[in-house]
Amino acid sequence: MSLWPKSRKARRRLTVLLAVAPVVVLAAGLTLYGMRDSISLFYTPAQAAAAKVPAGRKVQLGGLVQAGSVVKHPDGRVEFVVADHTTAAKVSYRGDLPDLFREGQGIVASGAFDASGGFVATQVLAKHDERYMPREVSKALKEQGEWRGDGAAPSYDAPRKPIS
Repeated sequence: MSLWPKSRKARRRLTVLLAVAPVVVLAAGLTLYGMRDSISLFYTPAQAAAAKVPAGRKVQLGGLVQAGSVVKHPDGRVEFVVADHTTAAKVSYRGDLPDLFREGQGIVASGAFDASGGFVATQVLAKHDERYMPREVSKALKEQGEWRGDGAAPSYDAPRKPIS
């Protein structure tokens, strides 16, 4: 018994299918391979600690800049702490900060965690209030009790543990 159909029309269809299928699979594989570095996941410091984000993986870290944590170095490097209700992450950034950047304000930093657990940012975006935050950021802040949509100050009653 042969695997080929007896009908000439069916054989032609099967031949076309066998010729097109590898091309489609190869195109899909190349597309996914090309997009592997363009996906950037968003984390709050608590989510990043829970997910144990590997060093060097590009992510976005969002939260509020902790009051009193901004340190500007003479070489242009800026260090600050981004915190949510439970966890804080130390961020290092080299470059000019946005005009709206200040302590107690929401930010989103793009970059990667280094081997020591610090976050090395390549870009810092400052938000002037929560009305313009991405949906994921505002949802994460609401879940952690950090949402300040009504203008209330965040409560930092619980001590934050640093990401290690």
